[in-house]
Amino acid sequence: MEKLKAKNIIISTHAIIDWRSLGYEVEVSLRINLDKSQPRAFEDFIQGARKIPQVIEIQTFLGSVDVRLSVLARDMGHYQELYMSQILTLPNILEVEALMHIASVKSNEMLPL
Repeated sequence: MEKLKAKNIIISTHAIIDWRSLGYEVEVSLRINLDKSQPRAFEDFIQGARKIPQVIEIQTFLGSVDVRLSVLARDMGHYQELYMSQILTLPNILEVEALMHIASVKSNEMLPL
């Protein structure tokens, strides 16, 4: 392990958090298209999204979706409040598609070495 770290093959180690045990029952993936006619559309949007503690992941894409946010909430009421007061107020949003997370079938960041 230390040799892999020294060669920068392993760049970090981290804990896997059981969000449900902390009271977060709802996970939503938001696919967002931005108004790219605005020169700083991505930068301004991402800067705002980073400030929302319940956004646990931000990804950018090439293709039909510009950005994906993973959002955690305690329940649907909490999600609705986050969505209306914090997500929809982010700059340069053109379109949002919400996907409710039901189950993780496979979640693995490891490759066999």
